Amino acid sequence: MSMAKVIVHIDLNAFFARCEEIRNPSLEGKPVAIGRDGRGGVVSTCSYKAREYGVHSAMPMFQAKQACPNLIILPSDFRFYWAMSATFVAFVKRYTKLVEIASVDECYADFTDVVKDVKDVPAFFKKLQKDLYNETKLKCSIGVGTTKFLAKMGSDYQKPMGLTIIRKRDIAKILYPLSLDKMYGIGKKTAPRLKHIGINTIGDLADRCQKDDQQVKDILGKFFYVIKDWLNGEGSDEIISEPEDPKSIGNSSTLMHDTNALEEIQQLFQDLAKEVSNRAIKEGKIGNTIQITVKESDFKVHNKSITFDTPTNDWKTIYTRAISLYNDNFVGLTVRLLGITLQNLINPKDMAIQMSLFDYEKHEEESATKLLINELNRKLSKPSLMRASEVDKK
Repeated sequence: MSMAKVIVHIDLNAFFARCEEIRNPSLEGKPVAIGRDGRGGVVSTCSYKAREYGVHSAMPMFQAKQACPNLIILPSDFRFYWAMSATFVAFVKRYTKLVEIASVDECYADFTDVVKDVKDVPAFFKKLQKDLYNETKLKCSIGVGTTKFLAKMGSDYQKPMGLTIIRKRDIAKILYPLSLDKMYGIGKKTAPRLKHIGINTIGDLADRCQKDDQQVKDILGKFFYVIKDWLNGEGSDEIISEPEDPKSIGNSSTLMHDTNALEEIQQLFQDLAKEVSNRAIKEGKIGNTIQITVKESDFKVHNKSITFDTPTNDWKTIYTRAISLYNDNFVGLTVRLLGITLQNLINPKDMAIQMSLFDYEKHEEESATKLLINELNRKLSKPSLMRASEVDKK
């Protein structure tokens, strides 16, 4: 039998609001909400002080202002949040390379080898939490378990700055008394249906799952067995760490012969821009800095770059910026090599999730669904399930 793993879920507390407090410490201890003010504005996240007034994510901003008249509303600054998020992930990767980024403010990590000789595991994670705070001023909650589900439930258990360790033998004591709404993987639509048949706590659900209750099976469908496993301390303990993220995508090409003919140079820049754009689209990246490299016939190398506001991976935009950099700096040189690099890459999908949905609940449900689907595929031992939203992409 293989040894149980030590899986950790680290969740940054009130992340966007915390970023704003770090940048402007006078906000600390005040009711702050991040999101758009005005008609149709929604709270993306809010500080713990604002939560005391009943403000919460996904709440319409006008309601938030009614609940808390002295609410400080700030627009979201995703570029800053992503920089802070990258700092957080880099911090966790100093302990272990086995890190799975779940969203902008949370990750799973495999600490099995890291803590195998540690005498006092709670003290170890308390120190990690404190070191993260001292270095970055970010606050986090940490859940430690033998599966991803238990780790996730642990980090949700105490916020902010909580640490909860849930072993198999702790499930009944820690999780069973919790209300059903606290169960990760049970969405907003499913919970009322389960409550309707008398399931109000996680313990009630575990009890009915043990008995293979037909009503519960009908409601949960194919996820019944996954949820049953989770509540028995089984389930996935596999960390899917992403390949290292490229910070830039570039291409260069040597000309057939040294030239200063603008037409040839334009043509090569156009080809390079298309290649860089295709690679960026394939990697799902956009960038807001373009650098060109020009090597002269005597092998002297020049670089020039330009940074702009809106990140892109569109070849025409890349080409236009590259050629204007060239025209402003290098016209008339005899050239043997040209290159274009797109830099400061970020993931537009993540940016869009955070920007447009402003609805952490939906995001939570999606990542729960993803985890459930991964579990089922593991059971079927072939990846035959995916979310409907992914079908057209394939």
